[in-house]
Order: sequence, then structure tokens, then C-alpha cells
Amino acid sequence: MKLTRILRDLGCRDGELSLLFTDDKHIAELNYRFLKRQGPTNVLAFPMRGNDDMGLDIPMLGDIVISLDAAMRDAKSLGETLDKTITRLLVHALLHLFGYDHEKSEEEARRMDEETDRILTLMD
Repeated sequence: MKLTRILRDLGCRDGELSLLFTDDKHIAELNYRFLKRQGPTNVLAFPMRGNDDMGLDIPMLGDIVISLDAAMRDAKSLGETLDKTITRLLVHALLHLFGYDHEKSEEEARRMDEETDRILTLMD
């Protein structure tokens, strides 16, 4: 499975991850509720790592939400298969769960893009 391979490559051998595939309406609601941003997006990531004081032994990575509506539009506009688009969105979200944040700076965005490309190359 691609997800297992991606997680192994990121150094995660054991962890729990929630993955939700939904539509534009639902992801727009989540986007506003949690990030105060209007409208749908293609993917959301909600990390749970970094809160070591929770006292949990379970390595919770976090939650990923992907809009299939947006993924289908992305696939069409990029001329790629839906599977490839979903894999790209999944990698992007996983990197957020591992602390990458393209919104912090141009340097961080470049670092995240390079890591995304590296991982996607491994999936081909």
C-alpha cells in the first residue's frame, strides 16, 4: 500500500492516522470551523504530534481530510490520474503532520516541495 510505504520513508514505522475522503461542502465546513478560512480546499491536515504532555503511548499522527471533488478538479487541470492526485495530496498532508509548513516562509515552502517531489518519485 502506498500509504505504508510513504510512512516508512518518513521514518514512521508505527502510528495512527485518520483519513477522511469527503466532498467540497464538508471540507469547506471543516476549513471554516478549524482554520476560519472560507470555502473548500483540496486537503486539510490536523497534526496531533508535538503534544508530548498528553500522556499517550499511542503515536497519534493526526487527521487528514481530502475533498474528492477538489481532487477530481485538480487531476483534470493537471492532466494526471485521480490516483496520482490523491497520492500527491496525501503526501502533502503527511508532511504537514510531520511538521512541514509551506505557509511559514518561501524557504520552508521550497523544502516541502522538494520533499514532496522526492517522495512522489519513490512512488512511481
